[in-house]
Amino acid sequence: MRKIIVSVWITLDGFVAGPQDEMDWLLVDDQLQRYERDLVEDSGSLMLGRITHGDFAGYWPQAAQDPDGPDEVRGYAQRLDAMEKIVVSASGNTATWKNTERLARIDPGEIAELKRRSGGNIVVYGSLGVIRSLVDLRLVDEFHLLVHPLFLRQGKALFDGSQPPVRLDLVSAEPFASGVVLMKYRPSDHVPTAS
Repeated sequence: MRKIIVSVWITLDGFVAGPQDEMDWLLVDDQLQRYERDLVEDSGSLMLGRITHGDFAGYWPQAAQDPDGPDEVRGYAQRLDAMEKIVVSASGNTATWKNTERLARIDPGEIAELKRRSGGNIVVYGSLGVIRSLVDLRLVDEFHLLVHPLFLRQGKALFDGSQPPVRLDLVSAEPFASGVVLMKYRPSDHVPTAS
């Protein structure tokens, strides 16, 4: 059965973006890029909210075809472009991008069906509403937190504090030369859905 892996870049104080979605604090190095490439190579699907899907659809298909772009970026973009995309959107007002299907909402039965499909894991990037819904319904199998050595002090928090705590078990921790630490966790009381 496929796993749902939430992968986020986050600050030490729990923010994933600045107040206006600024991401100028990111520390991208070769190790972080290698992690991102390996993650999508080993996965079969992307699950994104409507806005993140639109942002990705507006950038990655063109980057996949850019002959002047760096080989590693083009290779990553080509993989994203080829993957199955699952966009969660109640409105249905989504960007056009090949291999995309829409879910109107996070429904446990539909998610279980997605996890039973063949292919690699399902990666969730950005999309705070999607992540929060998946966590509230206990549907996330792994969290990959790319913790940046920074206190942003204001911005968009990964969680809004309206739900009870979730205890996690550390799977691994890998420091990068930039100071970013890749920390992989799984819910400690997680019971995988039967296939």
